[in-house]
Amino acid sequence: MKSTDISDPQYFHKVVDCQYACPAHTPVPEYIRLIAHGRYSDAYMINWQSNVFPGVLGRTCDRPCEPACRRGRVEEEPVAICRLKRVAADLKDDVTARMPPKPQRKNGKRIALVGGGPASLTVARDLAPLGYECVVFDGDRKAGGMIRSQIPKFRLPDSVIDEETGYILNLGVEFRGGTVISSMKKLLSENFDAIFVGTGAPRGRDLDIPGRKEAAANIHIGIDWLSSVSFGHISKIGKRVIVLGGGNTAMDCCRSARRLGGEDVQVVVRSGFEEMKASPWEKEDAQHEGIPIHNYLVPKAFTHQNGKLTGITFEKVKAEFDAKGRRKLVPAGEPDQHFPCDDVLVAVGQENAFPWIERDCGIEFGDWDMPKVDQVTFRSTHPKVFFGGDAAFGPKNIIWAVAHGHEAAVSIDKMLNGEDIADRPLPAVEVISQKMGIHEWSYDNAIEPDLRFKVPLRDLGTALKDIKAEVELGFDAKLALKEAGRCLNCDVQTVFSANLCIECDACVDICPMDCITFTPNGEEKELRQRLLVPALNLTQDLYVQDGLKTGRVMVKDEDVCLHCGLCAERCPTGAWDMQKYLLEMTHAGSSCRPPRRSAA
Repeated sequence: MKSTDISDPQYFHKVVDCQYACPAHTPVPEYIRLIAHGRYSDAYMINWQSNVFPGVLGRTCDRPCEPACRRGRVEEEPVAICRLKRVAADLKDDVTARMPPKPQRKNGKRIALVGGGPASLTVARDLAPLGYECVVFDGDRKAGGMIRSQIPKFRLPDSVIDEETGYILNLGVEFRGGTVISSMKKLLSENFDAIFVGTGAPRGRDLDIPGRKEAAANIHIGIDWLSSVSFGHISKIGKRVIVLGGGNTAMDCCRSARRLGGEDVQVVVRSGFEEMKASPWEKEDAQHEGIPIHNYLVPKAFTHQNGKLTGITFEKVKAEFDAKGRRKLVPAGEPDQHFPCDDVLVAVGQENAFPWIERDCGIEFGDWDMPKVDQVTFRSTHPKVFFGGDAAFGPKNIIWAVAHGHEAAVSIDKMLNGEDIADRPLPAVEVISQKMGIHEWSYDNAIEPDLRFKVPLRDLGTALKDIKAEVELGFDAKLALKEAGRCLNCDVQTVFSANLCIECDACVDICPMDCITFTPNGEEKELRQRLLVPALNLTQDLYVQDGLKTGRVMVKDEDVCLHCGLCAERCPTGAWDMQKYLLEMTHAGSSCRPPRRSAA
């Protein structure tokens, strides 16, 4: 194998598993260290730079970072990365003065943003400080999109949404609430230099089974019902409620129904429990509130009497797998089951809806009636129109919408500066040695033995009486410090200098994970097998350095390294160093554009 090129920004980026897994590439270990030092405002601003909505995401993120967390390879539970993000938001000082100032002069370019959700607001947050005139259109009176309309207040209070959307609107963004865009052609004629579509996936899927029309009065589409609850149009529901669906929307529906009078609320899913799309913690929260989840049941018919819903008949199914491992649900051969109920909430999926985009306006549509969108630039087939969030590639989550918004903003900024939008500059990288003395580091490298700490919850009896009472109370400063101590500082990298190494094997002896091996070189597949501990996780790189006097190579398995720094502390010659790696993604502005040459 060749020596690893650690100057490649992507190499150490992949080693910081949590940051690499985050769609917005938030520098997770950096802000967790700041929280540990009580620097909550600094931690908040690092989050705000990348994920834009720390308070919102600290309560609602799908947490793609946590399954990637290296702590999960040491023990069962990862660091509570998401809830520590909330700590930064909850405990920060007033950060208004730290936000970018409104530009004194506009640059003459106008951007229309359709939809007031996280994708559009991220584009506005990136472009408004650069002098772009950003106009956000949304059918609701207040900004936030699905953040405001579909996430229950007991999970995400309005005050958090108001604060974090306010930071963006105060950058000089014009918000036209209560304005529905009904024609893309008309919008294209209104002298905007670029248009961004971030309208989400606003249409809930329905079930076309017998009894749907006859019992329609008590059958509700989940996301529409949640919106009506959110805006106060619905304040009660029947005592017996069935929720159909296994995603996060279904979990929000069943928990909301419990708070609006549902005494017997049950969730019914056609798949197995482990296959449900809902996040594990969402399922746990529902079950904690006394809501049972029934699996492998397919709805066959809504039963009704004199125009009133009486229940649902289900067919029991089971999973069978073919020779290629593909799953198919087949009848289990058991009798149908009938669940009596007063109301049904249908949460079986969401779809995009673009009736307002004329099909002859230059925007091509493909599979599933979705616009054709470039996955790198987020540009549609119309050169001035960009898409992001659920509107681009279908339903995902808030952090993906934020990531799309950043990338679309780069494209718009480059396009309006006459540049190739496909030319994406590399992110900024900073690598700094943490050495303060022979055996001293400027970070706490001790491995804390604590298991993951639980977030305190409001008393269940109190929580179920008030649909606006936030259930999770968040970590206080004391618990935050303890949870932050569980982070393994995966951004502080072990950097090896072969010319200083005397091959004494002291680092090999002291490594608690046996991840360092000095050995003759070879092809990667064969080399992985003969390390001190075979490196079997092919998704993680081997760190290889040659130049040793014996002709051997140093090989470190990045998969299991704890970044504890014991190798560097033990090394008598300083061949090992601990260097903090900070990566900042390229956003719109000067960093995304090459420097202009001055006229001769």
